[in-house]
Amino acid sequence: MTDLPGIVITGASGRMGQMLINTVLNSSNARLVGALERPGHDWIGRDLGAAMGGAEIGLNVSDDPLEMIARAHAVIDFTAPAATVEFATLCAQARCVHVIGTTGLSEADLKHLNAAARHAVVVRAGNMSLGVNLLTQLTKRVAAALDEDFDIEIVEAHHNQKVDAPSGTALMLGEAAAEGRGVALDNVSDRGRDGITGKRERGHIGFSAIRGGDIVGEHDVIFAATGERIVLRHIATDRAVFARGALKAALWGQGRRPGEYDMLDVLGLSEN
Repeated sequence: MTDLPGIVITGASGRMGQMLINTVLNSSNARLVGALERPGHDWIGRDLGAAMGGAEIGLNVSDDPLEMIARAHAVIDFTAPAATVEFATLCAQARCVHVIGTTGLSEADLKHLNAAARHAVVVRAGNMSLGVNLLTQLTKRVAAALDEDFDIEIVEAHHNQKVDAPSGTALMLGEAAAEGRGVALDNVSDRGRDGITGKRERGHIGFSAIRGGDIVGEHDVIFAATGERIVLRHIATDRAVFARGALKAALWGQGRRPGEYDMLDVLGLSEN
């Protein structure tokens, strides 16, 4: 049992954090060695199982990432950009696999992660599910096959507590479409339409975000031309698909050379 990779979960009290915790606890291939929350959170010092409303499991929630990461083989991190950057530095120092599902990262944040990846394995993806990563590959191929007579629009829907838009998955799909077209997404991205905006720019990739209720995640990639449309769709109904993918990434990263990876690498779908 103690030979199994030890996993630390950040953001333990959140919906995704609790899903990740349960996924690791129910796994026969990993063990939970730490659960982190921000300083001042009312879970700090409490038994994790009791804090989650169940039986005690003998593991207290901590606000000390240095102590937790020092004992881990991997950290699974679905938190906020500032926290993720801090965890990346600590994971690099500990040579610990850092699996990142955090979205809304800035260019400066990504530079920090790039630096950390010189010393440790960093697996980062806007979405950890097999289906979405297959959708990403399909989006790239369809975009490459169709010319600019086909407008590309990405529509995403999430629950009403999500704080960033477009979603990390939508941006991942947009990057795939842009790569298929041989252009930079920053040069063709259209993220907001309000008022009299004029006609749609040929070749642009549009984004629309829907927020409501408890929607887990829905993404459509629409290729629309005169007289026909192609719609590629993925619907997630259970966060467990993301948690299982994240744990798979944490286990896959064991023994790998330091570097930046994504779920296409983990799933063997990378074209490199």
